[in-house]
Amino acid sequence: MGVWDAWIGREEVRADRIDSGLVARWLATFDRDAPSDGNVPQGLHWCLCVPDAPTAKLGPDGHPLRDDSIESFLPPVPLPRRMWASSKVEFFAPLRVGEAVTRNSRVQAITEKSGGTGQLVFVDVSHETLGESGLSVREVQSIVYREAAGPDAALSPPTAGPARVDLEGWSSHRMVIPSEPLLFRFSALTFNSHRIHYDLPYARDEERYRRLVVHGPLTASLLLDLARRALGDNALASFAFRGLSPAICGEALHLVMRGSGNDIELAAFAGDGRQIMAASAQGHI
Repeated sequence: MGVWDAWIGREEVRADRIDSGLVARWLATFDRDAPSDGNVPQGLHWCLCVPDAPTAKLGPDGHPLRDDSIESFLPPVPLPRRMWASSKVEFFAPLRVGEAVTRNSRVQAITEKSGGTGQLVFVDVSHETLGESGLSVREVQSIVYREAAGPDAALSPPTAGPARVDLEGWSSHRMVIPSEPLLFRFSALTFNSHRIHYDLPYARDEERYRRLVVHGPLTASLLLDLARRALGDNALASFAFRGLSPAICGEALHLVMRGSGNDIELAAFAGDGRQIMAASAQGHI
């Protein structure tokens, strides 16, 4: 048996409502107009049913504390650094402004591995978001916990080199420079108090990042918006992404897409060609 087997199968249910103010703030964050049919943009489910631990119960990194009690949904893995590693998302039906939603979450698997940076623990969590008409979004999210960085560890990622991103073969391209206000707004939308997104001394000195780190789901949301620009609102039936390297606040982020139908490829690259995220999608038939 594994150390964390008691958490496998643990469930949590949360409720929320999609108010017009939340949708307006999401749209403002991404500088875009609302869908004309009253539906909610794909990706906004990451702002629903979010953890709401009291401030007094946050850990040193800003995430809610975890312990071995029955109330602790996620296991108390002692590794201090946490990242959103990947997600596989299925979109069944658009959510609508004003409707009540329920999210059913379940710990699916906990896997221990060893990597180049030391011990890793992956926690796979399934989420089903239901609107008033039934299942809207199903997602399996993988969270990875990592060992602490040494005080003399090199800052990551490495400083951008002279190479440039190769855009040949990509049919859609958009370059954005994630700013501090953008990171702040996304943290507020998702009620995410992880300090690597807003506390530069902590990000640099404790977790050894060069600058503030762009949220993984923020980069994923920007890729969803790229698909929306090319294919229209709520055009995807599925979307999967995997983080490969940290995106850094204030530095160019190149968003690209190619393919169509059931074979859509998306990616995000730093200005020197370092790949930030790999993603794939399928459109509604």
